[in-house]
Amino acid sequence: MVAALVANLGIALTKFAAWLLTGAASMLAETIHSVADSGNQALLLLGAKRSQREATEEHPFGFGRERYIYSFIVSIVLFSIGGLFALYEAYHKFDELRSGHPDELLDSRWWWVPLVVLSAAIVMESFSFRVAVRESNKVRGERSWVAFIRGSKAPELPVVLLEDLAALLGLIFALAGVGLSLLTDNAYFDVMGAAAIGTLLVVVAVLLAIETKSLLIGESASPSAIQRVRSALAETPGVNRVIHLKTLHLGPEELLVVAKIGVDHDDSADSVAAIIDEAERRVRAAEPVAQVIYLEPDIFRSDHVRAPRPEPPSAPGH
Repeated sequence: MVAALVANLGIALTKFAAWLLTGAASMLAETIHSVADSGNQALLLLGAKRSQREATEEHPFGFGRERYIYSFIVSIVLFSIGGLFALYEAYHKFDELRSGHPDELLDSRWWWVPLVVLSAAIVMESFSFRVAVRESNKVRGERSWVAFIRGSKAPELPVVLLEDLAALLGLIFALAGVGLSLLTDNAYFDVMGAAAIGTLLVVVAVLLAIETKSLLIGESASPSAIQRVRSALAETPGVNRVIHLKTLHLGPEELLVVAKIGVDHDDSADSVAAIIDEAERRVRAAEPVAQVIYLEPDIFRSDHVRAPRPEPPSAPGH
């Protein structure tokens, strides 16, 4: 993220210089896009740093969810600064064209500047996107990309992945808009490019907000992780049955496990304590992120049949 932050700042400055020389709406939209991406990466770094603080009495489960909070802020920044500004710039340029007082698209001496800047930026963003895909594949497994983005508990990879994809598509839209405007001498293509960039950023921001909101509210472990925890509990000597099991992610790498386990009626207190200790050890071995575990022993009788509820008394006269 540090490398991406430095690269995006450099790209933003280059795009801004190109916009000063050309006045193309697509170039300004892409400049703001790169600035927003730089701010987003700084926010993700800040969230990762703050989430490592030690737990306190006021926050006994630590600060792991700060990573979710800053990821949610990223979606707001992308929506407002990136998407809405690009749409506003497209509308502003369109209004100028419609009123018959448009600015010059670019000085004829600098016609090549936006094409060179955008082409170079596409190459650099392609490498960045390739890195994001490679890193995501390490943890994606057999899941589809949609399932990976929706099911990932660590917000940084999906955020960077979607940001890089949006950046790459935005550059292509900008190149198409500016290029067609130069070829046809019709600045409306530049307006369409800026509008496409703004729409893209708004869509990506909304998707990120929806997924991060779910993490903020509190998500359980993945089905495969829940199955591993359940199996570890059920296979513990002395555990007759897993009666109830609930999980909650306190952070991307910290899982809360709460379970009620069935033990024998004749087990002593020392025996039950040993069973719980062994169950916790097995759960942590099966799912290392299960750092906070609360187990409640209970007596489970499979032959227990709940007595039928008595029939209400008949009313007089019936």
